[in-house]
Amino acid sequence: MRYSRAFLPTLREIPKEANTVSHALLLRAGYIRMVGAGLYEFLPLGVRVLQRIAGIIRQEMDQAGAQEVLMPALLPSEYFKETGRWDKFGPTLLRLQDRKQGEYHLGPTHEEIITDMVRREVKSYRQLPLNLYQIQMKYRDEPRPRAGLLRCREFLMKDAYSFDVSPEAARKSYDDMEAAYHRIFKRLGLEYRMVAADSGAMGGSGSAEFQVLAQSGEDAIAACTKCEYAANVEVATAAKREAPAAGGEIPIPSKVHTPGAKTIEQLVAFFKGVEASRFLKSLVYMAGDRKILAVVRGDHEVNEIKLARAVGADEVHWVAEPEHAGFLGPVGFSGTVIVDEAAAAVADGITGANEADHHLEHVRFGRDFQGKVADVRLVAKGDPCPRCGAALELYRGIEAGHIFMLGTHYTVTMKADFLDAEGNTKPIVMGCYGIGVSRLVAAVVEQLHDKDGLVWPLEVAPYSVIVTPLGGDEPAAVAEKLYTELQARGVQVLYDDRDERPGVKMKDADLLGIPLRLTIGKRGLQDGKVEIKERKGGQVTFVALDGCVEAVAKMIR
Repeated sequence: MRYSRAFLPTLREIPKEANTVSHALLLRAGYIRMVGAGLYEFLPLGVRVLQRIAGIIRQEMDQAGAQEVLMPALLPSEYFKETGRWDKFGPTLLRLQDRKQGEYHLGPTHEEIITDMVRREVKSYRQLPLNLYQIQMKYRDEPRPRAGLLRCREFLMKDAYSFDVSPEAARKSYDDMEAAYHRIFKRLGLEYRMVAADSGAMGGSGSAEFQVLAQSGEDAIAACTKCEYAANVEVATAAKREAPAAGGEIPIPSKVHTPGAKTIEQLVAFFKGVEASRFLKSLVYMAGDRKILAVVRGDHEVNEIKLARAVGADEVHWVAEPEHAGFLGPVGFSGTVIVDEAAAAVADGITGANEADHHLEHVRFGRDFQGKVADVRLVAKGDPCPRCGAALELYRGIEAGHIFMLGTHYTVTMKADFLDAEGNTKPIVMGCYGIGVSRLVAAVVEQLHDKDGLVWPLEVAPYSVIVTPLGGDEPAAVAEKLYTELQARGVQVLYDDRDERPGVKMKDADLLGIPLRLTIGKRGLQDGKVEIKERKGGQVTFVALDGCVEAVAKMIR
């Protein structure tokens, strides 16, 4: 492609709406433009990157034995109503009516539709296993679309679904997809971790996320500094530490006047010499119409997903300003009390007295208050790994892929059955595997960029080489010849044939992130040399003009 003919509207200034590195750079470099909140159009360079990422995914999915299908994005309501997700998705589901007042929605995911396809066509164990995938737009009415392509209302996704005769066979399909995902993320040149995760609205018995490590990531990840343990902090656990000895008999609770001391920091200052781990922090949540008091140590935070599981609810909601806020405690509390394991082990605690400006000293679980003990806290940096005991480290990550063991969660509800070898009717066992294709465009940028612009890996870049002549007829003629010869070798080339200053061309090449820049200047040609500069790392190599095309082809290989 000739730069002079390319639709490539770059920007010199950072757009005011950009709030992440990827958002700013993709806008500045002319890869995307915003149409509305959470809605983006991909310009030619953006489309090429999107297609290259999708191509890698297709190759690996096909190699793993999956077959591509394409389902509609506009879906009748009956399928989500059949599984209860018409209501469960709530306002996230983009709903609409046709001219006959029929109810429809735009697909946020396709478990029901693919399950319906299979239940209509598959009747016997001889037709299984199956793994079907598509690469298609998904639609979710995000309450706060942000960060460019990282949180959109319309996004390109690869979703695959496996169908098997047994849990053991389904585990084999799951493992095959896990291996394919590792190959995909390695080919994308990304630093990532596979982490244990919560299945959320997808249902099923277990899942894992593929998190691209980046400071801008929305997700917090706990990973061991020694072994392979890693999990989203929503489900991460820590090894139990031995509770410190009480140090003699604990007195009965006594009330202490603590005017204005509401936060843990204020209490630590008030009770001089007392560490935050001795305080019992109490927070009120609602699970439907049930009031829940969650009790954790002062140096810990409540994990709302774990808390919801502990009380048997889909979700819980924190009550921001309950009665006696800042002075709450479990002693005498009327309602359900959930006590974190670490808080239950505090032998001589300090907690709110359920009275303004007062706390209780010498409080002990089991003697002074009761409750259900469960792991309901977020892990913290330095906690011991549950597998090996080494310290856990916390990272930020961008969820770019998610694999699920769905089991019979959908097939039982939708009666997707098969006849086994003995003629018995059994539900098909499912797995589900998603990758955010358009989100990966942003994830690559978040991890691979520098102060000058984008830094695309070769397998992802819109073009492998940018040919840049620097002034005069001779460099332009040589550049034209190299452009033609590289194209003949199957190399994807962007030829900067603009009548621009050398500095402008260099800056634009860096901003666009093309992996190799071929610079042809008068001085180099006097020595019969051409400069090849690698975008990543900035390494410069001078090669003979007559061997330039072969050198570039070799570097790409």
